[in-house]
Amino acid sequence: MSKLDARPLSKHDFETLADFRYQLRKFVRFSEQAARRRGINPLQYQLLLQVKGYPGRDWATVGELAERLQAKHHGVVALISRCEKQGYVVRRRSSEDRRRIEIRLLRKAEKVLDELARLHRAELLSLQGRFVVPDIRAFDHE
Repeated sequence: MSKLDARPLSKHDFETLADFRYQLRKFVRFSEQAARRRGINPLQYQLLLQVKGYPGRDWATVGELAERLQAKHHGVVALISRCEKQGYVVRRRSSEDRRRIEIRLLRKAEKVLDELARLHRAELLSLQGRFVVPDIRAFDHE
């Protein structure tokens, strides 16, 4: 255990952590409501966002999406199946590695993502200065 881990937390430490969680929850709630208003389940939105935002390419594998969503592989497979039925994604066998299945967005998903991304960007801009990751190294040392 490091010195930082061993010291008792101060009231300020708890206030900082609580405020961060509060701001985080407010943003997540905004996101969930925005997705539902556009007719998409919040988890489906998260899946589509992770495919679109996957670093370096326009597709992702089930395993990669499970990691990004912090979910179980079989749950992500079911989520992909629901998105596929609604015309948001398609599964394609990789041309480079026939064992790999790539999850790719369809035009319907691109449209929904564009609308939601604009809303999320505006919400994040409105939270500038309020939604900050606390510097836990700056917690009181009392």
